Amino acid sequence: MDQTTTPTVTTPSATPPGTTTSSTADDPREAVHAEARAALRALVGRDDVDFRDGQWEAVADLVVDRRRVLVVQRTGWGKSAVYFVATALLRARGAGPTLIVSPLLALMRDQVAAAARAGVRAVTMNSANAHAWDEVTAALAADEVDVLLVSPERLNNPKFRAELLPGLRERAGLVVVDEAHCISDWGHDFRPDYRRIRDLLGDLPTGTPVLATTATANARVVQDVAEQLADGSDHPVTTHRGPLARASLRLGVLPLRAPRDRLAWLAAHLDELPGSGIVYALTVSAAEETAALLAAAGHTVRAYTGRTDVAEREEAEEALRENRVKALVATSALGMGFDKPDLGFVVHLGAPSSPVAYYQQVGRAGRATDRADVLLLPGEEDREIWSYFATSSMPRQDQAAAVLDALGRAGRPMSTAALETVTDVRRTRLELLLKVLDVEGALERVGGGWTATGQGWTYDAERYGRVEEARRAEARAMLDYEATDGCRMRFLAEQLDDPSAADCGRCDRCAGTWFPTDVPEQAREDADRRLRQVGVEVPPRAQWPTGMDRLGVPVKGKIAADEQVGEGRVVARLTDLGWGQRLRTLLDARTPDASADPALLGACVAVLAGWGWARRPVAVAAVPSRRHPQLVASVAQHLAERGRLEWLGTLEAPDGGPRGEPGGNSAFRLAGVWDQLAVPTGMAERLAQVRGPVLLVDDLVDSRWTLTVAGRALRRAGADEVLPFALASVA
Repeated sequence: MDQTTTPTVTTPSATPPGTTTSSTADDPREAVHAEARAALRALVGRDDVDFRDGQWEAVADLVVDRRRVLVVQRTGWGKSAVYFVATALLRARGAGPTLIVSPLLALMRDQVAAAARAGVRAVTMNSANAHAWDEVTAALAADEVDVLLVSPERLNNPKFRAELLPGLRERAGLVVVDEAHCISDWGHDFRPDYRRIRDLLGDLPTGTPVLATTATANARVVQDVAEQLADGSDHPVTTHRGPLARASLRLGVLPLRAPRDRLAWLAAHLDELPGSGIVYALTVSAAEETAALLAAAGHTVRAYTGRTDVAEREEAEEALRENRVKALVATSALGMGFDKPDLGFVVHLGAPSSPVAYYQQVGRAGRATDRADVLLLPGEEDREIWSYFATSSMPRQDQAAAVLDALGRAGRPMSTAALETVTDVRRTRLELLLKVLDVEGALERVGGGWTATGQGWTYDAERYGRVEEARRAEARAMLDYEATDGCRMRFLAEQLDDPSAADCGRCDRCAGTWFPTDVPEQAREDADRRLRQVGVEVPPRAQWPTGMDRLGVPVKGKIAADEQVGEGRVVARLTDLGWGQRLRTLLDARTPDASADPALLGACVAVLAGWGWARRPVAVAAVPSRRHPQLVASVAQHLAERGRLEWLGTLEAPDGGPRGEPGGNSAFRLAGVWDQLAVPTGMAERLAQVRGPVLLVDDLVDSRWTLTVAGRALRRAGADEVLPFALASVA
C-alpha cells in the first residue's frame, strides 16, 4: 500500500461508453475529505501523506454517492487504500462490514496486515484457515468485523452460501472485487468463480456501494467488467483510469534460445541485478530446476510454485520481503497480491502468453524505487507451453454433455470423483468444467457433490471461438513485443489501451542495451552439466480410482501390497529444461520410431547407476509400445546387457494393447489399460526362476496406470518386486 511514488491521474475520458464521471466540488464530499485524509494517514502510518490523484475521488464516489466504481490503476498506485479508507468512513456511519472478494492467499495476508495498522478489523475465510471459520462467523454475528476477505470459490461453498452469504449480502456496507479482470472472459487470468460475483451484485440492497479494482485491463476488459458491475440495470458505474506505465521500470529482452545459455547467463549475472527480485519460469519443473542450479552456483534463492507447501510459501514471501534471498524462482503462483514495494528486478525465463499477463507480473517491481530492472529471456519452447494452457478454461461440448447427462440420469448428487468415470478429462479440468456449468446455471454444488438444475445448457461456440482467437492474438502480440524496434513500455501500455502511452526513454530500444549479454564459458559448462543430470522419481500408485465398476473394472480401495510396483524412475520430465526438451521431440507422435542413440542409452544407464535401490534388479521386461516399439526394446535390451540382467522380453497386448491417449483422467486411463497387458507363458516360466526385482521399461509415464497394471501382471505371475523405469514423464 505504498503512497510514496509519483501520483497518477484519473482520466474520465478513458471510461467505457455508458459510464459517468463525478465532480469533487460537491459540498457533501468536502465535508468528509478531512476525515478521509485522517483515515489514510492512519492506514499508511505517516502524517505527511495525502491522496494520490484519483484516490479521493473514488473514495467519495463510494462513501458519499454510494456508487459502483471501477478503478483501473497501475500496480502500487494504492487501490487497497481506497477500499480501506472507504470502509473506515462507512463503518463510522453505521454501515455493515466490507466484503472483499480476493483471488490469492498472499494478497489476503497482506491486506489483513495492512488493515490492522489502520485499526480496521479484517479477517479472512479461505482454505488455509478452515479451523478458524467458526470464530470468524461468531465475530461477524457480533459485528466485530470491519472487513471480510474471501476467495471467489468461497462464494459457492454450500455452507458459506447457505449460512453466511445471505446475511452478508443484506448487511454489507461495501462490496469490493479485487483483481476484477478475472471476471472477464477476455481477462488474462479469467477464473470462472469470479462470474458468481454478478449474481451477488444483482441481489445487493439498493444503494450498496461496489468497488472493482485492477491494474491489468485493456479497453475490452474494462468495458466487460463495467457492464457486469452495472448488472444489466441502471446502476451508474464510475470508471477511474490512470496511466499504467511506471517510470522506474527499465525493460529489456535478451534472446538466448538455448536453456543452457539462459541459465548460464542468469547464474553469472544474477548478483548484478539491483536488490532482490523474482525470476519467473513457465512450468513447475523449470522453476525447481532453475532454483537448484542457481543455489549450486552460490546464489541465495528459493523455488515458489503451485507444489510449494502453504507454510513454505509464506516463509519464502517473508524471506524476499526482508531481502534474505536474492530471488524467488517462481511460477505464476507468485503473482497478483504479492507486495514488496522495493522489489528490484523481475526476470522471465520464458515469456508469458500475452503482453497483458507480462505487464501484470513485471508490475511487481519498482513500486517504491527509482529503478527496477525487467528482463525477458524468451525460449523456443514458449509457444508449445502457451498452446497447452490457451483453452484450459473453456469447456468442451462433449464433456459438458456427458456430465449433464450423467447427473440427469442419476437423479441425485454425484461427487467429482464419480463424475470422473463419466467423461475422460483430468481432475483439474473437470473441476473447471463443473465451475463453468455451475456459474452458467446448468448444475449446482450441494452437500454430497453436484446436481443438475434442469435449466439445461447450450454450448456457446461463437463466444468460445472469439476467446480462443483472442488468446492467439495475444500470443502473436507477445512475439511482437520480443521483436519490436520501438519502445517496450509504450508497446505494453498500448496493449492495455492506455491513452497516455509514450516512449519511456529507459528500455533497451530507447536507451540501448543496459544489461550484459556475455555468457561466461564456465557458467555455460556448469549449466550444461546440471542440465545433463538425469533421474526423476516416480511414486507408485497405492489406490484404485473411485467408481471403477461403472467402467467395467472390478477393483476398489487400496492396491494389494503383493500387487503393487515399487518406486520408479524416469530420465527426465518433458517439462524439464535439459533432457526434457530432447525427449519431448523424441517421443512426439510425428517422430519416426528408431532405436535409442548412444547418448540416450548412456543417460538411461546413469539413471540406474544413481537409483540407490534397496535390492538390485535381476531381470528386465518391457511394456509393449504402439508408437515406439523399437525405442523401448532397444533401451530395455541395452540395460539388460550392460547390467548383466536376464532379458525376459516384452509383455503381450491381448487386444492390441492399451487404449486411449495421454491426458485423460485416472479412471479412464485405468480402464484403457485393464486386461490389455499380460505375461506370456514363456516369460511366466522364467519368472518362476527369478529371485529379485524386475526392471519394467516403458517410454512415457502419464497417469502411471500402464506401469501399475503391467507391474501387477508381473507380480501375479511370480515377480517378487517390480521397479518401473521410463524415458520420460509428462510432469
